[in-house]
Amino acid sequence: MAVFPRPSRPSAVWADFKAFLRQQERIKILFALLSILMPVIIVTGFYFDSKTDKPKAQVIFVNSWPSSRTDAEIVKQNIADQKILDAARLKKQQEYQRLADQLGIDH
Repeated sequence: MAVFPRPSRPSAVWADFKAFLRQQERIKILFALLSILMPVIIVTGFYFDSKTDKPKAQVIFVNSWPSSRTDAEIVKQNIADQKILDAARLKKQQEYQRLADQLGIDH
């Protein structure tokens, strides 16, 4: 028959814990607390992260081109797409230029 030890009283456990803290060096206690605190922080972070909203599904539209498209049509479309990109870049550059002027930054 297995014999289990009697449970300790909370006051006895607390007294043992205080005696342990008194006889240890302060740096050991600090590192013991840090080693307990780090996993608690990590688990807490995972818990709160799991409660945030899940990312929503993203719909990506892809242009469908006919297989009979010629190289000239491809080049023409690429030039048109490049003009759109250049216009967007120029607009963004002008916005940054306006911001730099407002902040008084030399350019």
